[in-house]
Amino acid sequence: MSAERFSTATRLKALGEQAAARVQRARRPRRGRLTGRAALLALVMCSLVVALAYPTRQYISQRAEIADQRRQAEQAARRADELRDEKARWQDPEYVRQQARQHLHYVRPGETGFIVQDGSGTGKRRGGRAAAERPWYDNIWDGLDAADQ
Repeated sequence: MSAERFSTATRLKALGEQAAARVQRARRPRRGRLTGRAALLALVMCSLVVALAYPTRQYISQRAEIADQRRQAEQAARRADELRDEKARWQDPEYVRQQARQHLHYVRPGETGFIVQDGSGTGKRRGGRAAAERPWYDNIWDGLDAADQ
């Protein structure tokens, strides 16, 4: 019998039965692709996405805020350096004299100061009286009014 068991006809018969079983399985209606395990995996993945969405958003916004704070700190450091330089310039008496002459129209003893009018009309009288004839507080209010315009 052992010779019959491994005969070609027996082998062909076994292969035919296997092929018929495969065809029979293929004809059966398939179940849906979503198995219980796949549904559970999808639920876990969705839960992880929902659970991690808010912390991830917070992390990204905090990184942006940190970058903004660093940029502001660099600007403040540059401004502090500029102010230190300006303070050092103001320690120089020659610079102070130069600024007083330029902005306050100071003159040194023995010099004659001149004011050149360019004809733009900024030195015209207001209200019929010259600025020197009016009280000082009127000049201040007029200056503030002119600055608002």
